[in-house]
Amino acid sequence: MDLNELKGKPRTRKKPMVRKGRGPGSGKGRTAGRGGKGASARTGFAHKWYFEGGQMPLVRRLPKVGFNNALFAKEIVVLNVRSLNDFENGASVGPEEFLKAGLINKLADGVKVLGEGDLEKKLTVRAHRFSKSAREKIEAKGGKCEVISPDKAKAKA
Repeated sequence: MDLNELKGKPRTRKKPMVRKGRGPGSGKGRTAGRGGKGASARTGFAHKWYFEGGQMPLVRRLPKVGFNNALFAKEIVVLNVRSLNDFENGASVGPEEFLKAGLINKLADGVKVLGEGDLEKKLTVRAHRFSKSAREKIEAKGGKCEVISPDKAKAKA
């Protein structure tokens, strides 16, 4: 098959080039097809892919989705060593006793004892976690630090 045997319009033809801004008779004069004033009439203008003419874009109207650590984060209640002075000397205390005494508001996922303040009594303290300084202060008075596993705390709760 030769080119002269093709039927229909020849495919080699191109549209004529449009010369913008060359007077009102050209059809693309004055504003050169950019409309009136505004950002889109200026050179260098390029709106974002989500721009909807000033309307709140769909990507901002829809709720955020994805990972949120709030669903998985463990809530640990803290208790300072100075608060343990409320208990009697030689007592064995744990999260339930802390709750009854009003030292903590809830058990949550565990209790951590921190080393702020001084301890004046010998106690056996049961908690899920201990800071290094808290452990040293409790053992310095002859007390014991017993770590409770998190599984037992959930079973009791």
